[in-house]
Amino acid sequence: MEEQPLLEVKHVTKRFPGVRALHRVSMHLNRGEVVAVIGENGAGKSTLMKILAGVQEHDEGEILVNGSPARIDSVQKALDLGISLIHQELNLSDNLDVGANIFLGREPMKFGLIDTRKIYAESRKFLDKVGLDCQASTIVGELPIGRQQLVEIAKALSVNARVLIMDEPTSSLSERETEYLFRVVKDLRDQGVSIVYISHRLGEVKELADRVVVLRDGDNAGDLGSDEISHDNMVSLMVGRDISEFYHHRDHRPGAPVLEVEDLIVPEWPMHKLSFKVHAGEIVGLAGLVGAGRTEMLKALFGVNHPLGGKVIINGEEVTPKNAREAMDAGMALVPENRKEEGLFLEMTVTENISLPGLEDNCKSGVFIDSDQERSVTDEMIRKLNIRTPGPDQELQYLSGGNQQKVVLGKWLSLEPGLLLLDEPTRGIDVGAKEEIYALIEDLAERGMAILFVSSEMEEILGLSDRAIVMHEGRITGGLSREQLSEETVMHLATGNIEAA
Repeated sequence: MEEQPLLEVKHVTKRFPGVRALHRVSMHLNRGEVVAVIGENGAGKSTLMKILAGVQEHDEGEILVNGSPARIDSVQKALDLGISLIHQELNLSDNLDVGANIFLGREPMKFGLIDTRKIYAESRKFLDKVGLDCQASTIVGELPIGRQQLVEIAKALSVNARVLIMDEPTSSLSERETEYLFRVVKDLRDQGVSIVYISHRLGEVKELADRVVVLRDGDNAGDLGSDEISHDNMVSLMVGRDISEFYHHRDHRPGAPVLEVEDLIVPEWPMHKLSFKVHAGEIVGLAGLVGAGRTEMLKALFGVNHPLGGKVIINGEEVTPKNAREAMDAGMALVPENRKEEGLFLEMTVTENISLPGLEDNCKSGVFIDSDQERSVTDEMIRKLNIRTPGPDQELQYLSGGNQQKVVLGKWLSLEPGLLLLDEPTRGIDVGAKEEIYALIEDLAERGMAILFVSSEMEEILGLSDRAIVMHEGRITGGLSREQLSEETVMHLATGNIEAA
């Protein structure tokens, strides 16, 4: 008789305003099994895990634990059912000791006081389970990040977790710490603990997983049994979509180099040197998975984060900006990934947002704001970008996400930069607005602007790019011409499989 799954997800659907994150997704997890859930950025992995962990509720479908329907409407309910999510960003208190972290909020009491001796004794049992040899009295902040990861796992086991959901657990670990974590995962599996393992590192998945569940665009794309798990099979299921009809790529004739990067070292990845060029009239896509270092590189180019070494050359002249003002003076513009926190002032008007970067140019005698000049610039951007707003004095918070994104673009384009850096330029906006932004990018390239854009959507990389640069864990793993661009090739490079690419 076939064993009843410990956890079953049946036809689960989850919607957010304007987005269907999951569509009738199903999976199951047996006792003492490691199941990897993989997929491209935006495939629905995180949404599914948050539903299982009680962070979010699903709209349709059902979840069964030990064959019985379960309503997981809170994190506490998930814990009561034995399901614990270990976040990529660890949820520990650095200033408390290991034992205090493991029993935080559940401290045993004696004579009205916390029983520290019992905490340390009980903690030892769970520390032994994960092979962590430190004392329970050790302050967590004194431990390296790999050991802190094990404290988080011990904490989950202390609440009798039967299902551990591990979200990118090795993203901040060294190679040695990663190897140790692998041993712990295998030991826990042997002890009967079931593990859902999320990772973009397909080599890890191949080593650890008993089965693989692949999601694509919020749907089940397929499963792989233990004898079917290979890099090529995983990549094949993760990709395979047709390029959207909303791309109308035009042939561009690149001019002279506008941006030349020589041996650039970003603070987050000091072991790698980055070198590449972007020419006038060229659209270069910057591909890679989450944590590849793409955003960090753009911020270093724009002077937001000061590089540790290397050169940034604009139009043949070395600039290497120390701050955003120097980058702007060199003819650069950066549209950040998080428009609401880094790109806009939502309580201010369309005019105030668009005119802000060029405030010095919009002043009379360098002191008083020239309202007529401000309005003229704003009206031009509203017209050129088709920003749908009741008027230039509308507060930005009342515009749609797509129109907010156009305002971010407008405020930088008003400076007429020679190099435009775009970080996820269409994230969180509807299809119609995306198409307009794609057309705008094509127009800018035709007029000679150099464009370097980051995107986690494969269709955008394939649909917009004249060339693509692919990154993996802080290094450039390859450059692809438009003729060489394919989902399989990009994904191989993005997962570090250079030979296969």
